[in-house]
Amino acid sequence: MQCAILIGGLGTRLGALVSDRPKPMLPVAGAPFLEHLVRDLARYGFDDVLLLAGYRSEVVERFVAETDLVRRDGLKIRVVVEPEPLGTAGALRYARADLAPEFLMLNGDSFFDFNVLDLATFAADEPWLARMALRRVEDASRFGVVELADGGVVTAMRERPDGPGPGLINGGVYWLRRDIVEAIGDGQVSLERTVFPALASDGLLRGRTYDGFFVDIGVPDAYAAAGAAMTAALRRPAVFFDRDGVLNHDDGYTHDPHGFRWIDGAREAVRRVNDAGWFAFVVTNQAGVARGYYDEAAVEALHRWMNADLRTIGAHIDAFRYCPHHPEGTVAGYAKACDWRKPGPGMLTDLLDKWPVDAGRSFLVGDKASDLEAGRRAGIRGRLYAGGDLAAIVDEEIENRESSLSA
Repeated sequence: MQCAILIGGLGTRLGALVSDRPKPMLPVAGAPFLEHLVRDLARYGFDDVLLLAGYRSEVVERFVAETDLVRRDGLKIRVVVEPEPLGTAGALRYARADLAPEFLMLNGDSFFDFNVLDLATFAADEPWLARMALRRVEDASRFGVVELADGGVVTAMRERPDGPGPGLINGGVYWLRRDIVEAIGDGQVSLERTVFPALASDGLLRGRTYDGFFVDIGVPDAYAAAGAAMTAALRRPAVFFDRDGVLNHDDGYTHDPHGFRWIDGAREAVRRVNDAGWFAFVVTNQAGVARGYYDEAAVEALHRWMNADLRTIGAHIDAFRYCPHHPEGTVAGYAKACDWRKPGPGMLTDLLDKWPVDAGRSFLVGDKASDLEAGRRAGIRGRLYAGGDLAAIVDEEIENRESSLSA
C-alpha cells in the first residue's frame, strides 16, 4: 500500500511564510500539514510513503528523521529529492524506480477527507492510467475545472474560469498506474496541465465526485483559515465494533483466516462507516491467548488479514484493540484480570485517548451485555446486535446521529 506525496513546489504565493520551508511543512492545527496527511494515510493501511521533495528538502528529511510516524505508526517513509524543479509530472518521472505498480498520490498542499480506497474500486476491465478524486465547489475560480461524463470518464480539464462560480475541481488525490510515467515527456512537465488532459483525450482518465471536507493551503487567506477548519474536521465520531458474533460468526476462539467467516453485511457495514467519514474501530476480548489456544501474533495476523480483505471492497478498520487476558487463563502473564477485558472500558478509553473521537455521536455494536456495559463505562452508547443486516443497522444508527446534529 504505497502513497506518493508531491511536496517539492516553491509555494511562491505564500511569500515569506515559506522562506525557510516547503508549503506542506507549514504548521496547521498543531502539527506540520504534511503530518496530518501521513497520519490520515496510515488509517487506510498505507505503510509505504514516498515524499517527492525539491525546495528546502532538508527540512523534510529532518522531519522524517525526528517524527514518531515511523516508530509509532510502523510506516516506511522515503524522501526522493528531484535534482532540479521538474514539475508535478517530472517529480513522478524521477521517482519511477521507487513506484509500486499501482499507488495513491496526493498533492501535499491540500487535504481531502473521503474514503480514498474507493478510488481503487472501479470496474477491473475499464481502460485507465489515472483515477482522480473530484469535488464540487461554490467558487472554482482558483482552480482548473473538470468535465465528467457518465460512467466516470473525464472528458476534459480546463484552465481556471474567468470569474467566480461553481464547478467540479480536481481534488488533488489520484490512484495511478506506474505506466503513467510513459506518458510523461522530458524536462519540466505538469500532471494537471499536460499529462491529465492528454489522458482525458485518450479516454484513459477516470474520476469520481466526493463531498468530504476539503482544505488547501496554497494562498495566504486559505492558509490562515486552515487551522480552525482542520481542527474541527479531524474530530469525528466512531463506531466501535465487537468482533466475534458481530463482524464474524463466533465459531469459538476464531484466530485464523481459514476459519474466519464474515457475517452477512459485515464488510458492507464497515464500508458504510468509512463512507460516512467516521472512524471504524474493533474492540474484542481474546481470552484464547490466556488459555493457550493461540498467541498474540495470531490475533494481529488475523486483523491484518481482515483489513486486506476489507480493502477489496474499498473498506478498512482504522484501529484494532484486543484484550488477551483472562483471570482463569493458563498462560503465565496473561492469567489475570484486566480493565481492557469487557465489560471493562479499557480498550475504548485507550482509543478515545489516542484518536480525536467525537464520543457524543459515537456508538458501539456488540452481541453481549458485557459489550454494552463496556461502552456505558466509557461514555459510548451501545446497540445490541441480535442478527440481521448489520449494514442496515449501522446506517440507521449513523442517520439517527446525523439527523439529531442537524435538528
